[in-house]
Amino acid sequence: MACGPSRRQGTLAQVGQTGRVEQTLVLIGPTASGKSSLAVAYAQLRVARGQPTEIVNADSMLVYRGMDIGTAKPTEDERGGIPHHLIDIAEVTETASVAEFQQLARAAITDCHSRGVLPILVGGSALYTRAIVDEFEFPGTDPGVRARWEAELARIGPEALHRVLAERAPGTAAGILPGNGRRIVRALEVIELTGGFTPTLPEWTYALPGVVQIGLELERSDLDRRIEARVEEMWAAGLVAEVRRLIPQGLRDGLTASRALGYRQVLQFLDGELTEAGAKEATIVGTRRFARKQLGWYRRDHRIHWLPALADDLVARVDVLMAGLDTPTSE
Repeated sequence: MACGPSRRQGTLAQVGQTGRVEQTLVLIGPTASGKSSLAVAYAQLRVARGQPTEIVNADSMLVYRGMDIGTAKPTEDERGGIPHHLIDIAEVTETASVAEFQQLARAAITDCHSRGVLPILVGGSALYTRAIVDEFEFPGTDPGVRARWEAELARIGPEALHRVLAERAPGTAAGILPGNGRRIVRALEVIELTGGFTPTLPEWTYALPGVVQIGLELERSDLDRRIEARVEEMWAAGLVAEVRRLIPQGLRDGLTASRALGYRQVLQFLDGELTEAGAKEATIVGTRRFARKQLGWYRRDHRIHWLPALADDLVARVDVLMAGLDTPTSE
C-alpha cells in the first residue's frame, strides 16, 4: 500500500507487502566530506541491531576496476564488512553514462528493498543522485552522432569543443566545465538530435520510496584543507604508479576514466605537459572547483537535511533523523 507524501518528512515512504516501511537513505555532500566512512559506520550500527543495511555507490568513477587511489575507493577493510554495490564493475575503456548508472543503481536499490535491506546511496555528483532518486528521464542517443562528436573532441580537445557548444547553446555551456569533454559531447549530441537543449532539471519529485537525504556540510576552509590532504595522500599512496599501470589497460582510450580528476592531470604529467608538482596542484584546484559546483547543486534541493560533517556524534545524529522519519503519515 502506498502512502501519500508526509509533510513532516517530505518523502514518498512506502509500506511493503510485509508491512515494513521501505526507506532509501541518501548521503550527499562535497568530495572529501566523509560520506563513505559515515555510510559504513551507520550501516555497521544498524547491522549490529539486526537491521540489514547495504551501500549503493553513486560515484561514476568507482565503477572502474583498477582506479582505486585516485577515486578514494574504499578498500575491503574500509568497507567494514558491509556489502557495497556498483563498485569495480567496468573496465577503464568503457564509457559511463548517467542514464545507464540510473538503471543500475535503481535496480540495486529495488533489490535491497525486496530483501528487507536499507540501501544507503552514497557519493557522486548531484546530477547522478537526482537521476537515481527523482523522476528523471533522459533524451535519446544516437551512436553515430555521438561518435562524430567524440572524434571532434579527440581532434580539437575539450576546451575548443566547449567553445563550439557555447556558440550553439550559451546557457548549457555555462553549466559545464570546459574540461568535461564527456558532458560537452553529450550536450552537442542532444542539441543535434532534438534541435535544442534544455539545461533545466525536472521538478523535485522522488521516484523511489521513502527517500531521506542527509547532507554533510563544512566550512570552506576546512573543505579546502581536506581536499588538499586527500590529494597529498593519493600521491603518497602511489597515484602516479597506478596511472602507469592502467595505461596498458586502455586508460587513455576511456572517454570517462581518462578525464577523472587526478588521472587526467597525471596523464598530462606523464606526457610532459605538466610537472609532477603542477599535476598535483591542478588536481587540488580542480577538485576544489568540483566541490564548489557540487554544493551549488545540492543547495537548491530543499529536501536535504544538513548535518555538520565534523561533528563527533554524526552517526548518532543520522540515526535520530532516520528514526524520526521512518513512519509516513497519510494526507
